[in-house]
Amino acid sequence: MKPRYNLPCNIAQSLNIIGDRWTLLIVHEILIGQTTFNNIKKSLDGISSNLLSERLKYLEEEGLLMSELYSDHPPRYRYTLTTKGEELEHVFNSLIIWGSKNLQKCYKKLIDPSSGDEVEIAYYSKETGERIDNIEVVPFEYELQTIDGDK
Repeated sequence: MKPRYNLPCNIAQSLNIIGDRWTLLIVHEILIGQTTFNNIKKSLDGISSNLLSERLKYLEEEGLLMSELYSDHPPRYRYTLTTKGEELEHVFNSLIIWGSKNLQKCYKKLIDPSSGDEVEIAYYSKETGERIDNIEVVPFEYELQTIDGDK
């Protein structure tokens, strides 16, 4: 698929991979255990077979999922998420929390299973492990290097 956003922004570049219609829903279905083409298609009412096939191939090319042949005749594949794909679970959880706060008709909420209390997202320092209450988005600066190491 052709990148839609040519912006030096994590959000824009992420949307180039997961921002197409149905893509996040496909990843979510695999995350919750729908691992075959037919099961994913049945779970996503309205998606065409061609579009599902295209999205699955693209997600595999981008390293978010892997396919494993489990039947030769006809060829059928089982899909599993890579670590990169599994890391989208936090995105889904954030969307669930946002939806429970902001949608009139909400279908899910995140809870602590031991208490039943709803949970929220928190940020922690990678260095200290301490909770951070104030965060700031800053540009990530790095030096481009050529293959031979010259700058």
